[in-house]
Amino acid sequence: MGKAQKENVSKIRKYLMKGLYLLTFIGVGYQAWAEVIAPETPLETIDGIVYSFWVAYATLMALGLRYPLKMVPLLLLQLFYKAVWILGVYLPMERNDLVTESAEGFLTVCITAIILDVLIIPWKYVYHTFLKNLFRFNPDT
Repeated sequence: MGKAQKENVSKIRKYLMKGLYLLTFIGVGYQAWAEVIAPETPLETIDGIVYSFWVAYATLMALGLRYPLKMVPLLLLQLFYKAVWILGVYLPMERNDLVTESAEGFLTVCITAIILDVLIIPWKYVYHTFLKNLFRFNPDT
């Protein structure tokens, strides 16, 4: 990825990205750190894994405040895992009439995050940086 491509990402988009990094850092980080540091009851294994992942993920989002383009993979991860949750968890729950209040709440979070990700991620940059040469194997890279 050349310098010219990085410069093609507008300042406004970089500020929007930083806003999304900050929102995720605070929103996810606050809840996740609270659950890991001071849970009401000891966490079950899978809950511990989930909250530990979210702690790491949210904390890494802080790096996006300094390096918005270098941390784009975190935004792609956010987009992908929330889309997977909707398709693989929520829709089967809905088909089987098993949707809970917490699932409805998380669906709203997921849809909002997906919309923001799709609008804010610099897709041209993603293409040139990550996808364009995906199947060109160069031993120097």
